[in-house]
Amino acid sequence: MTLDKYKDLLKRVNSGEIDVDTAYKELKELPFSDLGFAKVDNHRRFRQSVGEIIFCKGKSIDQITGIVKAMVENHENIIATRAELEVFIELKKEFDKCEYYRDAKVIVINPIKEMKKVGMIVVASGGTADIPIAEEAAVIAELLGNNVKRVYDVGVAGIHRVFYHREIFENANVIIAVAGMEGALPSVIGGFAEAPVIAVPTSIGYGASFNGIAALLGMLNSCSSGVSVVNIDNGFGAAFQANLINKKCKDRK
Repeated sequence: MTLDKYKDLLKRVNSGEIDVDTAYKELKELPFSDLGFAKVDNHRRFRQSVGEIIFCKGKSIDQITGIVKAMVENHENIIATRAELEVFIELKKEFDKCEYYRDAKVIVINPIKEMKKVGMIVVASGGTADIPIAEEAAVIAELLGNNVKRVYDVGVAGIHRVFYHREIFENANVIIAVAGMEGALPSVIGGFAEAPVIAVPTSIGYGASFNGIAALLGMLNSCSSGVSVVNIDNGFGAAFQANLINKKCKDRK
């Protein structure tokens, strides 16, 4: 049941159009649907304004399909992350309104076509190899209703590339900086940007990068003020945090 349907249900009870018992039957799946292998959180959209988001890695296609089926009647803009192409192919057989963002590995079912987007989030990547994680962040941020600008391949090996885009960074409410190797990009951006910077370490790099641990530690030890850090390769987590910040300060500019 979407938020509008819940509001309509309460109005119908208030007007006497339906009785409390009838309304209770419609609400019996609140706050979650028990599928045995999963408990779908139908109440999360009330708490956080965003419905439950499906993490596909580690789940079977049957499990993912079952979760979507439990959500699709009552939700729109259902988002699934870390989804391989074969997952999309199978979901597309079941759900006509289904789109796939290949680089981000994100699927959206029942997308909101005319969603109003607010504020400005800038997503920057250190290198081209970091783009898949940066795209996960950018796509999730857009699907949550934010304006997003992408600034890719501006790593510190050619630091002039960052400053070339300085005006874009200055107009951001929040910046997501995605980088592997030594993870220096967020510190550089945090040194001149007014907006908060969310640093995303990636597992990209040679042996001593330790699959992103070096970038993670570098970002945690940033001397630039206003830099926060999410887990390795966690583009989704950065996007969700950026969404919360952007929605709070959308009128800042």
